[in-house]
Amino acid sequence: MSEELNNQNNVEPEAEAPVIATPETSAPVEVPAEPVEPAEEPAPQAAAPQPQVIVQRERGFAHYVGFALLCVLCIAFYFIPGIALTFAISLIPGISLGAVAAWTFSAIFSVIAWAIFKLKIKGIKKSFYFYIGLCVFVTILLIAIEILTEETNVFAKIFSLLCGAGA
Repeated sequence: MSEELNNQNNVEPEAEAPVIATPETSAPVEVPAEPVEPAEEPAPQAAAPQPQVIVQRERGFAHYVGFALLCVLCIAFYFIPGIALTFAISLIPGISLGAVAAWTFSAIFSVIAWAIFKLKIKGIKKSFYFYIGLCVFVTILLIAIEILTEETNVFAKIFSLLCGAGA
């Protein structure tokens, strides 16, 4: 019997058969493997990625003018509560403000308004949102005044006040 085992061990099988243990027996059972056909070769991959060339156009004068105008409008929007208060003060007879004074008072009044929101509302982010809400409210109020009173010209007077033309 041992001679048969040695002969079996020396002879190599033609194809490797997977060894599977069945639950009925504890000894592994050889299952003959079916010949596996080679899988189709994958399609050749696309050529190596080409380097990308990014063409950036030079920005013209209009781009920079538009950006500057957008910055000025953002600053004016942020200071609109102070600007509206300064405009209301300038409407009082006998008070005339120059451009520097108008911008200074507008900035001071806006910072005070934001500080009030900051003190009353916990958190800088939340107070900033409420202040932006105030800015939107004041802007809508000024637009309503402009539309309802045709001869007031609120925005023209505010613009002339901030440019130093006076009212």
